[in-house]
Amino acid sequence: MSDIYFHNTLSGKKEKFVPADPDHVSVYVCGPTVYSYVHIGNGRPAVVFDVLVKLLRSQYANVNYVSNITDIDDKINTAASANNESIAELAERFSAAYQEDMLTLGVTPPDLVPKATHHIAEIIEMIETLISLDNAYASDGHVLFHVPSDPNYGSLSKRSLEDMIDGARVDIASYKKDPKDFVLWKPSTPEQPGWESPWGRGRPGWHIECSAMIKKHLGDTIDIHGGGSDLTFPHHENEAAQSRCANQTADYVRYWLHNGMLTLGSEKMSKSVGNVLTIRGLAEQYSGEILRYALLSGQYRSSLSWSDELLTQAKSSLDSLYQTLRDVPGGGITSDHFAQLSANDYPANVVAALSDDMNTPKALAAMHELSGQLRKAEDDAEKDRCRNALLAGGWLLGLLGREPEAYFTGADLADDASKVDAAAIESLIEDRKNARKEGNYQRSDEIRDELLAQGIELEDSREGTRWRKL
Repeated sequence: MSDIYFHNTLSGKKEKFVPADPDHVSVYVCGPTVYSYVHIGNGRPAVVFDVLVKLLRSQYANVNYVSNITDIDDKINTAASANNESIAELAERFSAAYQEDMLTLGVTPPDLVPKATHHIAEIIEMIETLISLDNAYASDGHVLFHVPSDPNYGSLSKRSLEDMIDGARVDIASYKKDPKDFVLWKPSTPEQPGWESPWGRGRPGWHIECSAMIKKHLGDTIDIHGGGSDLTFPHHENEAAQSRCANQTADYVRYWLHNGMLTLGSEKMSKSVGNVLTIRGLAEQYSGEILRYALLSGQYRSSLSWSDELLTQAKSSLDSLYQTLRDVPGGGITSDHFAQLSANDYPANVVAALSDDMNTPKALAAMHELSGQLRKAEDDAEKDRCRNALLAGGWLLGLLGREPEAYFTGADLADDASKVDAAAIESLIEDRKNARKEGNYQRSDEIRDELLAQGIELEDSREGTRWRKL
């Protein structure tokens, strides 16, 4: 078993990962608020923590991975009202769209995807516990967490109560004992969604949702909690405070991991800013695997500048790996095979890179080293060893899951609009072959140019002519 190290936001240091129970490793990642199509920045945590879970599963027998969907939120209410539909209809539609987009990125679905609206009873129960412990109070139809009641508040985001400027990041309201107190429950107007509670008809605040779902599905404490760095404060800070108090544990999360943001130019990609690129929009130009490679090309804790150049480089690099598998063919092995390997069967250089705080750029470089070794392998046994190592590393990264020929020709695509007429291409290749036999090199070049204009590139070799979609 390889030692794994993660940068823990709580300590601010890289620490060796030691789960509370090696037989039951628990991971929770904050999912999206579903009120529109998600942008590629929302795909980064899904892809990053998908790789993290694959790494853990290569080393531990039982990893329980939960990632939620927020389906009750003021943004959802506004979007549903604008569309003249119920929040349930809108949330369900965009939940399904999100799951489709994650499949596009090659993300393995979490073991459980809980939704906030399915956990109202658990949310109310946790709020009642916080009130009974004097960590929360009811006021004017609201229930608020009293921040000064938690002496450890600010430990995650490294903010002290004295350093926090009242009103800078919080709402000042007459029903608050302290301006920093945050909402656990708020009243709903007749046209807003709401549920009956001891404090009247209302709906939960955002932060309490994750606390209640984690407690129900993973317990009072968990090993890893992940999410974007923009969630560190206030969302994760508030979530940690209410869970520590309600669960009466100082060790709510053992390792907090936060990924950096995607940027366009100098600005964070954000729906509020309006500079978003949706996953499904990008997938019209690039395969999901190329998008995934691009997302993994930067170390997860750093911001990643999204650009056409990044995607071009990702495509070229991925093409190179598949080209090696195409040039040095071997027996087909399914991805299920690699999920069942023992820890020592995965390529050591890829595992070492991922075990060093998820260094995916170094892991991708290791993949290209394995590709070079496969090209240099001289006998069949060595070729099989190198190929299996390359494919096993690909499984850890969520790459190289397609047959090389299908990758280049698109033969395995389900979308008919993305497919090409393979029979027509093969017919033109045969015509070109005959033209060359007859010495008609002008016609041969015309056929090559005709196919190139259609986005089809020919590759001549001693074994014959292959083609690929550009």
